[in-house]
Amino acid sequence: MATSTPSLTATPDAYLVPSAPAEPTPVAEIVEALRMIGPLQGLSDDEYAWLARHGAERVGETGALIFREGEPACNLNFILRGEIHVRRRHSGPMAFFIGRTGQMTGLLPYSRMKGYGGDGYTTGPVWVLDIHRSLFPEMLQAIPSIGQRCVSVMLDRVREVTRIEQQAEKLTALGKLAANLSHELNNPASAAQRSAASLFAELREYGDKKYQLGASCRSTETCEQLYTWGTRTRAEMAEYPSQASEQRDEPLAVADREAKILVWLQQHGVSEAWNIAPAIAETRFPLNKLDEFATEFPAEVIGPAIATFASSLRVERMAETIVNSTVRIFDLISAIKDYSYMDQAPIQDVDLPQSITTTLSMFGSRLADIRVEMEFDSELPEISAYGSELNQVWTVLIENALDAMPDGGTLRLTTKLQGQMATVEIWNTGEGIPEELQTRIFEPFFTTKAPGKGLGLGLDTAHRIVSKHSGFLRVECNERGTCFQVRLPLDQAQAY
Repeated sequence: MATSTPSLTATPDAYLVPSAPAEPTPVAEIVEALRMIGPLQGLSDDEYAWLARHGAERVGETGALIFREGEPACNLNFILRGEIHVRRRHSGPMAFFIGRTGQMTGLLPYSRMKGYGGDGYTTGPVWVLDIHRSLFPEMLQAIPSIGQRCVSVMLDRVREVTRIEQQAEKLTALGKLAANLSHELNNPASAAQRSAASLFAELREYGDKKYQLGASCRSTETCEQLYTWGTRTRAEMAEYPSQASEQRDEPLAVADREAKILVWLQQHGVSEAWNIAPAIAETRFPLNKLDEFATEFPAEVIGPAIATFASSLRVERMAETIVNSTVRIFDLISAIKDYSYMDQAPIQDVDLPQSITTTLSMFGSRLADIRVEMEFDSELPEISAYGSELNQVWTVLIENALDAMPDGGTLRLTTKLQGQMATVEIWNTGEGIPEELQTRIFEPFFTTKAPGKGLGLGLDTAHRIVSKHSGFLRVECNERGTCFQVRLPLDQAQAY
């Protein structure tokens, strides 16, 4: 006799709900379908017949909702025909689990499963046989081997779900890392591209200015004087105090210098003064050199010479921008290699301050409103560890710290030696974690972030990695902020 199946609660009208067929399927047909269930192969005819008689059939069309995320799990499910995709509501369109014809799923005997981990949808016509949990004791007596079969399925399911969860967390972390890296690479790449594109036109203009200057110089002596003045001026610019240079780099200071240079150029009848003044103002050019130049050279030489000199300064600044931008790009690539420990053995002698600094460089685009403080113990030795996995821990903790400070704050990173343990602390001045939640934040799938902002696997992954190194990870909230503390053993024998 078939048992009734608990109805789905609060099911939207947009979804179809599988229900019992209009005419019950003959027991013999159900038995033939059950013979296709992999974990049941080898049962006797009577055992197959017991399942067929005590199970409740459900059939549905494409798009039917078999079960809802969070709904209490009540049935052991045999998929006799069709396919079911299980998706979490806040993890995107990717299927978390796919159940196909011939599989046994749902609530299993001895399982601690409380509710369904996602919404189960059919992708075509489906035929399911349910065994209600109230029949489990009777089923275990009628089919003695079913317990072992269910345990085997449960172990396989745990391994597969763990693999999927780890893969999803890695993909999420990789996506965030790629977004940060693309933002960091975009700035120097754009600057190099702009400077390279402008360099062609500027070199052509520089050539024209050199030609005009050559035509204006009536004697070799004047050319030599110009060369000597240019060499002397560049030497003074190179020795100019860095403090004064930093002051001039301020926008208002640069604008003030540009205005003074523009007035001087106009007073001396230099054409295109509006184009020459900015090129000189942005450099360390001493303004007193302009008056010196006017006393040493005739008036007809001043215009072409100053224009040529300004054009050369602009070309040099463009070339300098290209060099600095490419250096920045190579530094980021080097940081990525250090972050991932590319082409290196899994276990490394890890310099913790360098490891943390390298990881922090991946978040450069998010540090605009963040004050970063670093306090690293110079006496802390290197530790033997899985370098790339430790970087994953720093990534999770730094990212959580930045998420806690959306409007800015202070991120403090410290390392210190305590006995035979290396201690890393990552502080943030965000709003903190409520005391009642501090004991749960390391649970898988638990998150305090808004739906769609996190899977709740980051801190669980970090905790497992630290535990793998025989270390400890804990959280503390006080008036100074929120601190995640990681303690790792120095001795390799203690860690492994």
